[in-house]
Amino acid sequence: MNSTPDVDGFLARWTESGGGERSNYQMFLRELSVLLDVPEPEPATEDESRNAYVFERRVTVRRIDGAPTSGFIDLYKRGCFVLEAKQSAKRQKFAEARNLSLELPELRVGSGRRGGAQWDALLRNAREQAENYARRLPVSEGWPPFLVVVDVGHVIELYADFSLQGKHCAQFPDRQSYRIYLDDLRDEAVRERLRKVWTEPSLLDPARRTAEVTREVAELLARLSQSLEGRLLKAVDPKLASEKQSAQRRAAAEKVAMFLMRCLFTMFAEDIGLIKHGIFTDFLKEFRGKAGRLHLALEALWREMDAGGFSTQLREDLLRFNGGLFRNAVAVQVDEDELNLLIIAAERRWQDVEPAIFGTLLEHALDPQERHSLGAHYTPRAYVERLVVATIIDPLTQNWRDVKAAAAKLVEENKAEEARTLGHRLISSQPYSDGGEFDESKIVVGVLFVSSCDGAVVLDLVEEMLDEISVAIEEGAEGERVLASGHRLDAGPGALRVHRLA
Repeated sequence: MNSTPDVDGFLARWTESGGGERSNYQMFLRELSVLLDVPEPEPATEDESRNAYVFERRVTVRRIDGAPTSGFIDLYKRGCFVLEAKQSAKRQKFAEARNLSLELPELRVGSGRRGGAQWDALLRNAREQAENYARRLPVSEGWPPFLVVVDVGHVIELYADFSLQGKHCAQFPDRQSYRIYLDDLRDEAVRERLRKVWTEPSLLDPARRTAEVTREVAELLARLSQSLEGRLLKAVDPKLASEKQSAQRRAAAEKVAMFLMRCLFTMFAEDIGLIKHGIFTDFLKEFRGKAGRLHLALEALWREMDAGGFSTQLREDLLRFNGGLFRNAVAVQVDEDELNLLIIAAERRWQDVEPAIFGTLLEHALDPQERHSLGAHYTPRAYVERLVVATIIDPLTQNWRDVKAAAAKLVEENKAEEARTLGHRLISSQPYSDGGEFDESKIVVGVLFVSSCDGAVVLDLVEEMLDEISVAIEEGAEGERVLASGHRLDAGPGALRVHRLA
């Protein structure tokens, strides 16, 4: 690995670049490969099956009119990525068709002022083109884990689908940092991320980290649960009738499960910033040597979390946690060994823990008959994703493609406003929406009504699609983007909605 990569030289050489991507992108990507200390692309051959890491990988695509033609992936690495390159002009005016995020022939060379809505549309089209090319790869080569969009000399965008199904390529690692600007390459962590995209993309799969952390936390919870339940079960009178003994055992299991769930949720709240970072872990550490009194302090803390306001236990102002989890909370008395296990658990990264842990505890805490009557059976994330992709993402994506094709025809007929109206109709008339006439003061997209689904999963899967549609509709003549400040997404009970704010 290069010990001192010439980042400054690379930035100085490419920051001021301009023109069309055809003249620059291969040189840029070769020099980027050197900077990342990864192999450079190989010469292409006539046998496409041997072109595993090449520029201009040929695939068969179809134009809007259905005619087959040859397309060329700007840079392809089998098992790693499909890359589409553009080079935006700093002042060049962008076409009306790009404002609508339309995929039209003969518009391959990029333009649009960097940072504006026209530039966003340019990159969205590049991402869609990369998806189309990935879809045309031979089945034997599989769907690549990454789609990479490059604005030469300016930004690199990453989209990932670690399921390798091509159903939902999400911004990677998240919506805030999927764009890597040239100056970001000064950060070794960013260069390492790109290095893995080029060489070992599976190492970036969040599920690997989640699985590792979840496995470790699950082991801690098992030890805690067994220890706590074991002590409570010792108190069950063996002289009682078997039915009463069974009832007391179930009560003990429920008490432990709810105690652990409250502890874990408090750790999670600490980890994601709902309460001050590290404050709950420090609170637990204060009870070393007096673990037998912790349950009293926890009950007081959870009453304060349920009410909100100033906490005498943490000596900080708290948000109100009004979901009912901390209402009438009862804590279990712990010993020193159990306290140490709680502290170890609190020090883990809870945002990397699979939410199934909470669902498992909830099911364990409920009486089987009560669980059945409530329908409280936890649905794993993979099942939710499969459901949402099949019933929401795929139909909405197909509808959006149809709308763009129809809008392209209207643009050719100089009917740009009618083309934009098609997008409004798509958003306001989904089968899960409130229906009725389109209301300019409020865009409503009801995308799901399944009460057992995890709202966070639904948000992750749907938000990006709604973002693309809404931005395409709202881009004005000056190319200003209003979605970031003009819309909000709400996850209500059993429904997700996007609202345009006044």
